[in-house]
Amino acid sequence: MTQTLIDAAKQCPGMVVSIKVGDLIEANTLLIENVKSQLEQKIADASAETYLSKEKVCEMLDVSTTTLWRWEKAGYLVPVAFGGQKRYKKSDVQRIIEGE
Repeated sequence: MTQTLIDAAKQCPGMVVSIKVGDLIEANTLLIENVKSQLEQKIADASAETYLSKEKVCEMLDVSTTTLWRWEKAGYLVPVAFGGQKRYKKSDVQRIIEGE
């Protein structure tokens, strides 16, 4: 149904549609619940982030510390400072492994 409405809106951008207020409220409530759920998942994922040492990252990516240093300078893999030590987000390392 949603895709049909979107297709109709694209084909006839000047079309006027009549909708009951109750249906509009229900649609907005569902939309808000959906977005809220997605945001909660992103927040949970972010709080569950794992941070890796330089040695572990080099091992996972099979690169030297020099390569890691060059990637840092280029902004390709940026570390986060924890108590004066550099750590790398596991999600960033996974992104590189997956070729994104």
